[in-house]
Amino acid sequence: MVNIGDLPEDILLDLLSLVPGRDLLRNCRLVCSHWRDLVDLGTLWKRKSQREGYLPKEPDRSVPDWKNFYFLCILKRNLIKNPLAEDSFNHWSVLNNGGNKWKIEDQPELHGREFPHPHVQKFFVTSYRPCTKFQRINLKEEGYWNELMDEAKPDIVVKDWFSARYNCSCQYKLNVKLLSAYYQVLEEFNTEEVVINQWSDAEWREISHTFHNYPSGIRHIVFKHGGRDIQHWAGWYGVRITNSSITIGPEVAE
Repeated sequence: MVNIGDLPEDILLDLLSLVPGRDLLRNCRLVCSHWRDLVDLGTLWKRKSQREGYLPKEPDRSVPDWKNFYFLCILKRNLIKNPLAEDSFNHWSVLNNGGNKWKIEDQPELHGREFPHPHVQKFFVTSYRPCTKFQRINLKEEGYWNELMDEAKPDIVVKDWFSARYNCSCQYKLNVKLLSAYYQVLEEFNTEEVVINQWSDAEWREISHTFHNYPSGIRHIVFKHGGRDIQHWAGWYGVRITNSSITIGPEVAE
């Protein structure tokens, strides 16, 4: 009788590539020394990545570690919770709530432009004194273990969208910090204070920043943004913000 141990290595790799990644590490790798060696092969993780549709956006670019590549692909998602204001202010911590305080409004809005993507139906809007809010992301809680972040140092991509009303000038600011386990700032991105003048085109604008080759030891990310109306009108004439995102990992072919 033939058992699984008698299969040619190439066929066994094909079978193992059907197993969920975490089970490969937690269970299959412990079966025997031969399976351990197979699970440690980059060939297996490359085969899994190809089978599940994860291929580098630039196919000619070498992948230094296919296992890290695979796990970064399956983990990749927006780490900002409630980015579209659909769940009130849940998951956001408000630092400053000046003027008439933060408010949520619906698309479309008479004194601005519709958002360029139809899935965005709401936005946060600021008042005539500073309004800021933030989220702190614990990377380990989101599935990014320490060795993965320290060895792979995957790109961390931060994006935010903001706009003004036609009839009022406003100010916007974004600050993102990469923190150690003890909340020391290891790397930081700050926008200059962005001012949009009255009677602007009121178009939605995207701001984006990618952290590359940052120091080892990143364990938390703090995303903070906000602004105000700089004409000091009572109500909610300040900057509008929505569709914030933080993603970690490689770009893959669509």
